[in-house]
Amino acid sequence: MVKSGIKLIRKKNKVGILGGSFDPAHKGHLTISKEAIKRFDLRNVIWAITKKNPFKKKTYSSLKNRIRYCKKIIGSNKFIKVKFYEDIINSNRTLDLVNHILKNKKIEIYFIMGADNLIKFHKWYKWKSISQKCRIIVFDRHGYKRKSLDSTSYKRLNKENLKFIEFEKVNISSSQLRKI
Repeated sequence: MVKSGIKLIRKKNKVGILGGSFDPAHKGHLTISKEAIKRFDLRNVIWAITKKNPFKKKTYSSLKNRIRYCKKIIGSNKFIKVKFYEDIINSNRTLDLVNHILKNKKIEIYFIMGADNLIKFHKWYKWKSISQKCRIIVFDRHGYKRKSLDSTSYKRLNKENLKFIEFEKVNISSSQLRKI
């Protein structure tokens, strides 16, 4: 954009994506979303819900109930948006979601995950392409730091695009909540 002979550069909107089955959503999801917004100056975080995690045998709650519960957990935090993209993009693959969102040239994606997901990230469909198209933010999770830092994914990813975040962790997981 040029105005009065001066070239203005428009900054891209930084958007976080936290994907998962959210079965169920919990305080940890909210905490890392808030922390990512604060640390990386994100405009918002999209909780991209999937029908089913390809690495898990089943989901325990219906998609409708998981979406409803996500919205309840988010409460008045307007900077978090709950979205279901699979019907729009006809895929449950992260790369397809990233490509869909990047059609908007004004967006820069920060893909958010827990350290447990980094351990298996190299098994995701075209995982290296995902890491080339967005910044990866990995939040440490209780009991996963060593395995995630020793993982194939961590060793092979460009550290310019990957940030491992240590912070005051919320010691909770969806699988723990399902046992209650």
